[in-house]
Amino acid sequence: MSVNETIGKITLDLKHYPGEDLYSDGASEQELLNIVSAHDESDFKDVIDEKMSWPVLYHLSDQRENIVSWLPIKKSDRVLEVGSGCGAITGVFSKKAGSVDCVDLSKRRSTINALRHKECDNVTIHVGNFLDIEPDLPADYDWVCLIGVFEYGSSYMSTEKPYHKFLETIKKHVAPGGRIVIAIENRLGLKYFAGCSEDHLGTYFSGIEGYKSGDYVRTFSRPGLEKIFKECGEDEYHFYYPYPDYKFPTTIYSDKRLPLCGELTNNIRNFDRDRLLLFDEKNAFDSVISDDLFPLFSNSYLVILGDDISPVYARFSNERSDDRSIVTSMEQDNNDIVVKKIPMTKEAESHIKSLNENYKKLSEKYAGSALKICECTLTENAAVFPFVKGRSLNDILDECIKSGDMNRFNDIVSDFKERISFNGEYPFTDFDLVFSNVIADGDDWTVIDYEWTKDEPTDSKYQTWRALYCYMLESDSRSETDLHKIYDILDITAKDEDEYIRREMAFHETVQSGHMSLAQFRARIGTTVIHPEKYIDMNGAMENARRVQVYTDKGNGYSEEESRFIKDAVFDDERISFKVRFSGDVKNLRVDPMMSAGAVFVETLKINGSDLPDRSKKYLECNGRKLRGDKEGYIFETNDPNMNIHLETIELNKDKDNELEAVFTYAAMSEDAAHGILTAAKRII
Repeated sequence: MSVNETIGKITLDLKHYPGEDLYSDGASEQELLNIVSAHDESDFKDVIDEKMSWPVLYHLSDQRENIVSWLPIKKSDRVLEVGSGCGAITGVFSKKAGSVDCVDLSKRRSTINALRHKECDNVTIHVGNFLDIEPDLPADYDWVCLIGVFEYGSSYMSTEKPYHKFLETIKKHVAPGGRIVIAIENRLGLKYFAGCSEDHLGTYFSGIEGYKSGDYVRTFSRPGLEKIFKECGEDEYHFYYPYPDYKFPTTIYSDKRLPLCGELTNNIRNFDRDRLLLFDEKNAFDSVISDDLFPLFSNSYLVILGDDISPVYARFSNERSDDRSIVTSMEQDNNDIVVKKIPMTKEAESHIKSLNENYKKLSEKYAGSALKICECTLTENAAVFPFVKGRSLNDILDECIKSGDMNRFNDIVSDFKERISFNGEYPFTDFDLVFSNVIADGDDWTVIDYEWTKDEPTDSKYQTWRALYCYMLESDSRSETDLHKIYDILDITAKDEDEYIRREMAFHETVQSGHMSLAQFRARIGTTVIHPEKYIDMNGAMENARRVQVYTDKGNGYSEEESRFIKDAVFDDERISFKVRFSGDVKNLRVDPMMSAGAVFVETLKINGSDLPDRSKKYLECNGRKLRGDKEGYIFETNDPNMNIHLETIELNKDKDNELEAVFTYAAMSEDAAHGILTAAKRII
């Protein structure tokens, strides 16, 4: 066997390759190999949308790079990536560093890595067992990165303390002043308490319970990691908190910038497995944040061993189109904090440069008003802003809701409308002027973000409606706000709101990437969120079937947060009837007619008193098999039956509630029984 192979500009060092892969994911790896052989990276987003596959998303999504793309790696730096796999983050290392050495056990995975990054001339992939390769590696790496690798320490090291030995071995290859980066799940992450299965083992609560003897993987709590570091002589380490987790982080927090109450709302992220939902994670996160316990319950950690770095926070906006894809970071500059917006693509560079012009125009527009504009200066690759102290209007309005002081809430919204109305004829509008982007310090209000602008005068009524709309979307706890009373104060009519919703949809079309968001992907890939409320019933298992749950989709897919059980559904023997109201911006309704496998026959299905135009898949799709016969019916083999009603081509009321009316008859049964019927009955299509 040749010692080296070349794929494009990448070298595969096979000196220590044993001649066969000792680890493989089988068919999914072959599919990935076929994809990277036939497509450039520029095609991967289209492929991900087409395949609708968790392995394809996991290995090929550019959002995997978020975990390391914000690190201050320089072109003069050398990087060692242990466990590089299919190359999810190798590309970003290649772009940032001078040279990159990868180590991976699998030749097939290394080939996938090389094919997708074949134009990178500074990458060498060492294929084989780490223990065999390690003695040949130099001792001068500026960054040694273990992303999703440290938990497999017992596989790398056959000793009594494998994780200690793994770290001590890695330390030998770090240059003076260099750093080790470890990304790993927290075994006490809040998602595991809430009902997610352990990421590696697929079992419930195994990490929380401390794992069993013989488990091949171990993740650690923060104190557990700190104990290992200290016992290995490492006292200089810094914890960062990727949210929702390190695999697809949208935000990186630190001890210098921890999350605030209300920020952690993106928690339903089970792509590959079903999960339980034992409590509302958003509310639970708010609780632990309030008690300063978040570092113990963060779902994942990113730890830097060695000197601290200047970034203390990063928020990624790369589900947008390429020309708007950026990262917002907060960095320590001596004793001050500065905020930077940095392009994540070549196409986004002009967007960053435009922020300085936006600042100048807004400063001119609001000169002499009660609204300040945060200064923007440009560097070679970033827009830079001073850190503004104070509280966001979001936070203050939340405080009003919590205390029940709605008069103050209404006064703040009215004050907002008045301040943004200043010099309203000036031909420039900041569409990003929402409550979260205004920081209040007493009576001083400062606008801190102004990415989305247009050369037209400001319609302050629409701008205020949009600020309220964005505010309400961010959290269910705000849904109790009486918007109609506020609309009366602001003189916003139902006709206005209808027009504003159309404007908002048009606005989103201009900034979206044209590809599915992660939330949409999760909603469509089919993994289930199992709500215990569906199954806990004191009257017995079959009584559990007598429950109806309705989900609404406003364009971002279904979610448990946007669902409700129909408490006033009428059950008459095996007949269910109910009505449910929904707003005019709903795109799809999902009805779970019972909480059991079985048969469901549709007697009535009306929207606003009218039958669906027809019962074809254009309007109604089910995850059951349709029965042939006079009655419209379906057999469901799953305990999570659902019927999806598509509303986009149905004329809905925009200025008042709409109504779904449904009447079903049902026969609950076990999954095995339903499967037997489907197998045996010739009347089923």
